[in-house]
Amino acid sequence: MNFRLLAMLFVVSALFFTACGEDEDPVTPTPEPVDESTIILRENITSDATWESDKIYVLGSRITVESGATLTIQPGTVIKAEAGTGANATALLVARGGTLIAEGTADAPIIFTSIADEITPEQVAGGDFASPNLDPDINGLWGGVIVLGNATISASNDNDEDLSEVQIEGIPSTDTNGLYGGNDDGDNSGVISHISIRHGGANIGAGNEINGLTLGGVGSATTINNVEVVANQDDGIEWFGGTVDVNNVVVWNAGDDAIDTDQSWGGTLDNFFVVTPIGSCFELDGPEGSYVARQTIKNGTVVAGIFELNEDDELELVTGATGLLIDTDENTPLDMSNVHFVGPFVDGQDVTDDELQNTTFTDITFDIDPANLVDLMEKGEVPAGISAGGAPVADKSGLGWTWASIRGGLDGL
Repeated sequence: MNFRLLAMLFVVSALFFTACGEDEDPVTPTPEPVDESTIILRENITSDATWESDKIYVLGSRITVESGATLTIQPGTVIKAEAGTGANATALLVARGGTLIAEGTADAPIIFTSIADEITPEQVAGGDFASPNLDPDINGLWGGVIVLGNATISASNDNDEDLSEVQIEGIPSTDTNGLYGGNDDGDNSGVISHISIRHGGANIGAGNEINGLTLGGVGSATTINNVEVVANQDDGIEWFGGTVDVNNVVVWNAGDDAIDTDQSWGGTLDNFFVVTPIGSCFELDGPEGSYVARQTIKNGTVVAGIFELNEDDELELVTGATGLLIDTDENTPLDMSNVHFVGPFVDGQDVTDDELQNTTFTDITFDIDPANLVDLMEKGEVPAGISAGGAPVADKSGLGWTWASIRGGLDGL
């Protein structure tokens, strides 16, 4: 028997009877529903765009808001990022000349997180801003948010010649969107307000990770306030030069330094909480070229570590800073005032041993017995403006929307 011929006759017969209405309609597969609420992004933003709060936006690669384009993110929007390392690390990059309007509210913050986070726009709209499945110490699942501008930086090359622009860390040199710096200190990169950046800091090679929020050469006309960074594998916020002011900040569970400044940032950080960074609480560097600007850090509360009683009823550091409490260069142009450090403290959690030639401290207090204060000073002497005692000083009244506050990370502060 010719089985091929028999099969062909069967198919033709089936088609004939179907066409004549002698058979039931054939069953066809039902396609999987298209999730119109999820937008996967693979291309740069080259013209004005708006991300809407009833959708989830997924960063499928490094997404750049290019020069001349404005990205507007509505309050309550959830942005998630796929995993990636090295040159493939996912991130939102705002290039020089690009503009980001990410203006959330206390009732509807904008949340940047990992694709592994199950948080939804409906959950945020309902007033619940905590991750339902990821703990607040899980880091390195994606990159972070990088904003670059045209303000002055202090940088130089190997010949000690001043440079007006350089490539930001974390972005391959082949991508010119990673350049920052210029001569416009009043440059405007947009508005960032009531945003939470979570679980970032992907490794980009040689132990180098992306910060939660990176600000490179960002100008003073940019508005940045009410920012939370949770569980970033690298620094919480890092400034590279520029003049932008930032206020109302929470950095919780940073995998490296909480607050990091480089290249003579000339702005002010005002009203902030730093809670349990793994590296230094502050790493504050001076100029790298001939340009010098002063930075101001004021009105902050710092929790250097979390301690619990072990089985021997001894306090044991569970998580917290293993670097310096305040790490400065001898030439760091810094005015720090009204900052309180919560202890107890352990060996290695010290104040810089550099000569403080260009740094002033005013009302910097440590929750420690006065007799033990000198033990926190690597030089063996207490600089002017530092004392034992004091109390938490940062104002958390407007930060109840943060995951840190919801989870109790700011309790008692």
